[in-house]
Amino acid sequence: MKASVGFVIFFVLLSALLAAGMELGRNTLWGWVLFVLTLAAYFVLRGTVLSSRGFGWRLLGLVGFLVVFFAVFKLSAPPVRAVPAVQVKNPTPTGVITVAQGQLRGVCNEDGSVEVFAGIPYAKPPVGELRWKEPQPPEPWDGVRVCDTFAPMSMQTRNSPIFDSLAEIAVYHTFRITPDNNWIAPMSEDSLYLNVWKPAGEVSNLPVLVYIHGGSLTSGQAWYDQYNGEAIARKGVIVVNFAYRLNVFGFYANEALAAESPNGTTGNYGLLDQIQALKWVQENISAFGGDPNQVTLAGESAGASCVNALCVSPLSEGLFRRAIAASSGVTAKVPYHTFRTLESALNMGKDIQAEFGAADLEALRAVPAEDLVRTKFTNSAMTVDGWAIAEQPYLTYAKGKNHETALLQGYNVHEADLFSMMVKVNAEDYAEKLRPLYGAYAEEAVALTPARAQDDFYKCIIDRGGSAKGAYDEAVSAAWFSYSHYRWAKLLEAQDVPVYTYYFTKDNRGMGSHHAGELPYFYGCLDAHPENYDENDHALSDQMLQYYVNFVKTGDPNGDGLPEWQSSADSEGGVLELGATVRMIEDPHLELHRLLDRYQDGLD
Repeated sequence: MKASVGFVIFFVLLSALLAAGMELGRNTLWGWVLFVLTLAAYFVLRGTVLSSRGFGWRLLGLVGFLVVFFAVFKLSAPPVRAVPAVQVKNPTPTGVITVAQGQLRGVCNEDGSVEVFAGIPYAKPPVGELRWKEPQPPEPWDGVRVCDTFAPMSMQTRNSPIFDSLAEIAVYHTFRITPDNNWIAPMSEDSLYLNVWKPAGEVSNLPVLVYIHGGSLTSGQAWYDQYNGEAIARKGVIVVNFAYRLNVFGFYANEALAAESPNGTTGNYGLLDQIQALKWVQENISAFGGDPNQVTLAGESAGASCVNALCVSPLSEGLFRRAIAASSGVTAKVPYHTFRTLESALNMGKDIQAEFGAADLEALRAVPAEDLVRTKFTNSAMTVDGWAIAEQPYLTYAKGKNHETALLQGYNVHEADLFSMMVKVNAEDYAEKLRPLYGAYAEEAVALTPARAQDDFYKCIIDRGGSAKGAYDEAVSAAWFSYSHYRWAKLLEAQDVPVYTYYFTKDNRGMGSHHAGELPYFYGCLDAHPENYDENDHALSDQMLQYYVNFVKTGDPNGDGLPEWQSSADSEGGVLELGATVRMIEDPHLELHRLLDRYQDGLD
């Protein structure tokens, strides 16, 4: 066998490229075996039979090799596998706990300090005739239900494994080459399940934290290593999180649906799921040692918008006491995202019905979930349906009919960066790019945030950049994310409700202070990706976790050994910087927030 130097170089480069595709595609081990055999067969064939043939034969051999490779790649795609509740082989089972629907058993974490109960149904599966209906109480079961794996994520558009891997490399810095990374998590319309983390052993009357995941109301899952409940449970808090209906399944609106509903509601099914989960907690959390009268509701991004909506929903009164919200809210007169008018929701509902050629609700309910999830219309917003949300949230606050007795909230420095990567902004068009957010006050916003490029540390290779991109991202962050927290604080200050606001600034090798970058600090989850954090990060996380736990337990984040976190009222609108230093500072977006007040006051 004889191969030219040129072919050997080509073969090595091609092999490396295809191997990278296999790794990024998370293909199975047997797929790798076939891939190596295919490579070897092609190399031998090219160096023997094809070496003396003409160019046409050699090209045909290459094409044949690539066809076989792509067949192997397709056939060895990662299988669906349930996500285990704990990362322990053969975990120790817990004792049996009895809830209203029956008995269940969970598993213990590695050191036995926390018990996890995953995949507990809190509502009937919202399928068939129950698609786009208010959630129904769960059915009882016989025997002991084993709760050792998380339930499927709610229906959502699933990216290819290669896309997800590239995002983990370029954005999140969490990608690992490991033989255990060759599977994907399940997804189903039957997803209304929750998870409970509790301190091991007999406990009673512990405070409860209920977490709502983010994802623009179109994506996300109840399990994620950035907000795993284990570290908080070790601190004496019961943690609950859950899945809820998303996108077209959770926020679709249709006049016929409102007509068939006994409550006249449509458009907020995902929010109603959250209320049903809170009702389940009230009924059952004492079985795990939790106090139903000490429930704190928390969420990030769209989850924080949901927390804000639940604070004003007449259906959630008495289901929780305190609130935690990160990087979103719906307190603006006209919220910038995750909220829309009922008219807008109904119009999109008509478009979706036409998209699938459905003559009526019966036909639309018959569309398979796998097809419906691919709708070209994005249902990423709640609406005033007159049932789950009675009116614009700021009006409910003005009447003092909201529910939270204390609020911990905040936002990060680089909130908008990942959302605006495909927007190029130069000094010449900076003001016009801000016009949709600031209206006639765009030029004043430019004056407050003069044109500057993106910070070197936060530049991303796929960001389109521009001479004003850094300033643009700051101004967008103020409108999309921090303004709602500014308004929320003002509304609660008028009621003498304590508000504690943070501003996360910590750089690291992971998410940094991008959107959601603070989550692993507050939830004590830095060890999920230890390569991205150093001892300073762990010290900050210890403080942030303790602030969090203190607030859940008492409504005040302050405690021994922690820098003082003043309320918004006591600090005259100040925020606690959480970064290389922990200290009270003036809200860095204060003037932009005041400008947005003027803009919002002029909206109808």
